Amino acid sequence: MTTSAVTITGLTVRIPTTAGIVHAATDVDLTLTSGQVHALVGESGCGKSVVGSAICGLLPSTATVQGRITLHRADGPDADLAAAGSRTWRTIRGHRIAWIPQSAATYLTPVRTVGDQLAETCRHLHSAHPPTALLARVGLEQSVADLYPHELSGGMAQRAAIAFALAADPQVIIADEPTSNLDPELTEHTLQLLRAAADAGSAVLLISHDLDTLPVHTDHVAVMYASRIVETGPTAAVFAGPWHPYTRDLLAALPTGGLRPIPGMPPTLTDLPGDCVYHQRRPAPGFSGGPTHIVRRGDRSVRRLIGVAL
Repeated sequence: MTTSAVTITGLTVRIPTTAGIVHAATDVDLTLTSGQVHALVGESGCGKSVVGSAICGLLPSTATVQGRITLHRADGPDADLAAAGSRTWRTIRGHRIAWIPQSAATYLTPVRTVGDQLAETCRHLHSAHPPTALLARVGLEQSVADLYPHELSGGMAQRAAIAFALAADPQVIIADEPTSNLDPELTEHTLQLLRAAADAGSAVLLISHDLDTLPVHTDHVAVMYASRIVETGPTAAVFAGPWHPYTRDLLAALPTGGLRPIPGMPPTLTDLPGDCVYHQRRPAPGFSGGPTHIVRRGDRSVRRLIGVAL
């Protein structure tokens, strides 16, 4: 039986800048299930990483957050991460929720070896796993422990980041574009490691723009455009029969879809209007151009104009 690890309800994030208010996420609903790999996809700048940062409590201090991010705990009361303070986060971050960053080497201290930093992480998190076991688990030689971050290749750094994330056997793993700088072989290996983490019981959120790999490695996909979720469902079902025109266009832009590019450019998220704006790039009758809401049918959902039947 599957259980929900994180439930996001009505997440709306606004970040003030000198250029205006960034609509970083708008009315996002998402559920991460234990034992599954969930993909969050969309073009660059659509708000994917903001959702991941919100789950990890890593949003800028200037951000305003509405909605609820519920961490479900079998051994204690649920926690609302959107309202959690620093004391709560000290018991959650790393222990319950782990983050795997893009360009992992830049997040390591440059003047300390990988092994020294991993050992410190294990001590801090009271890990049941020695650093040597974590390195072996992600396919790294023990000699990597003696290397400094600048001595790691991109693939080695990414696997090291996964080792750090697995130290406390977290309930939730957020992987933010972990394969963006890797060749196909290392991409496959990284995705297999995330799959193994899910098979061991974690709920994994894979933030990615590499759609070609998703049907094999993920269970569920959510598609995001201009700060809003526009479609969700089992990955195989969404790829076989997308409901939202943006999802269809994303898949058509792939080599397997005919390399048909989407016209225009994604909008900036600064001072977006209150409605879905995909019709500005391609006509989307019934889906964009007015107030929208999420329509659910079975294990799938799609954003449509209010008053227009699915």
